[in-house]
Amino acid sequence: MSVHLLLSAGRGPQECEWAVARLLGRLAADAARHGVDSHRVESVAGDRPGTYRSVLLRLDGPDAATFAAGWTGTLCWQAPSPYRPGTGRKNWYVTARPCRVDTPSTAFVEADVYVVACRTGGPGGQHRNKASTAARATHRPSGTVVVVDSERQFSLNRAAALRLLRQRLAEGDARAGRAVTAARRRLHDELVRGDAVRVERPRPPAATGAGVRSRSAGRSAGRG
Repeated sequence: MSVHLLLSAGRGPQECEWAVARLLGRLAADAARHGVDSHRVESVAGDRPGTYRSVLLRLDGPDAATFAAGWTGTLCWQAPSPYRPGTGRKNWYVTARPCRVDTPSTAFVEADVYVVACRTGGPGGQHRNKASTAARATHRPSGTVVVVDSERQFSLNRAAALRLLRQRLAEGDARAGRAVTAARRRLHDELVRGDAVRVERPRPPAATGAGVRSRSAGRSAGRG
């Protein structure tokens, strides 16, 4: 199973772009612990090196949806600003939302099209009014219907109907694709600061091996 997750700094300051990069690493490590593969599909660089305005991830694995749900909502990176030491603010918010990326294209197979001859009204002469030369084509999977009566022969109208039907389906796919893109753009403005579902912080530096050994050595010396 695959889930796409969009991380965005929204319209926040440069620290939020920095927070996206920090949270991205934390999310990837958490995904690995849960047996979920994370792949960066695309990213928009921030104003500072190593930062991001947004990152689109693909999460793969049987538990991808459950994992993504745990990272969905407002995320907070809690740390002093690396760019403005004088500011007292330490909470930098990022939004994370599942999103659609691709829309399936409608396959056009002529066997899926039901074409019948029919009559149409209106001007066109006695032949058009009396003979069933118009073609009505129905694409069964989508229910799209077109009627063509521009020619005086059914075979020509049938061919034209198939071309028109193919065109209508392609236009529908294009509209669906634009709608998905627009929905992804709106996600950038849905950042709600506060009430974060996750608060992540830099981890304290681990004690060095040398330091551990020196303390042990000191205790041993004291016992002697």
